[in-house]
Amino acid sequence: MLVNNNLYKKSSKSQKIRCEICANYCKISDGKYGICKQHKNINGELSDESYGIVSSLSPDPIEKKPLHHFLANTFTYSIGGFGCNMTCLHCQNYMISHEYGKFSRGIKITPESIVENALNYNCKSIAWTYNEPTIHLPFNKKTSILAKQKELKVIYVSNGYYSDKSLEEILSFVDAFNIDLKSMSQSFYKKVCGADLDVVLENLKRIYSEGRHLEITNLIINDYNDSIDEINQLCDFIVNELGPEVPLHFSRAFPHYKMNNISPTNKSILFEAKKIAENKGIENIHLGNI
Repeated sequence: MLVNNNLYKKSSKSQKIRCEICANYCKISDGKYGICKQHKNINGELSDESYGIVSSLSPDPIEKKPLHHFLANTFTYSIGGFGCNMTCLHCQNYMISHEYGKFSRGIKITPESIVENALNYNCKSIAWTYNEPTIHLPFNKKTSILAKQKELKVIYVSNGYYSDKSLEEILSFVDAFNIDLKSMSQSFYKKVCGADLDVVLENLKRIYSEGRHLEITNLIINDYNDSIDEINQLCDFIVNELGPEVPLHFSRAFPHYKMNNISPTNKSILFEAKKIAENKGIENIHLGNI
């Protein structure tokens, strides 16, 4: 499936193209893939090689996303794909985000079938989740527009690593976001996630300013992003740059993927983080994986 040419640029000197679907802005040679391993340069055109192929489909309680303050006590129809635009060493869904070739061939499905399934399960929304949805933008946009025509809300569970162009499109059809704000350290984002913290922070401010429902998750990892100073910075960002009404989820990490040497996050630091957030004035704080 060819990607709309407003989401990539061709080079005037070679067959390389610059993908603009996410903030990596991959420069892709002919016959090669970008970082997400889903978009390929075919004769100077950008092709979405996983269009209509998903890893998982499931009706879930919306609180599982986690979204605790949007359509509470309803079910959402969750759709997961393959690949990611970050390279997090602690990835909790690495089997579909990074090593999917070893585990699954995928499920072929149409946008119409996804919407029909959601309605049959009496869901009030669809959720793009499990892996990073941004890299499947053409498919989830088409599906989401159909869903909204059937009065279903649309949710993005995401790392927030969008290009300006993709965020513009995403805001046109997404009603609610849970963004994983992984750390307030640029070094953490570079070394652990292969990404840029500033991009995520700017996108969070844009989502909030556009009036979309927003909740934030912070997965706390022992000895990586668990310092009191960093937790204070994160809470200050939410209060000062967004708003104290934005719900904040602190989650506990476990050994996984390329971080098998860590120990499960100390529960005490999650309770301390909750206390810090409360003292900063954040109105809704939730603890996960405990």
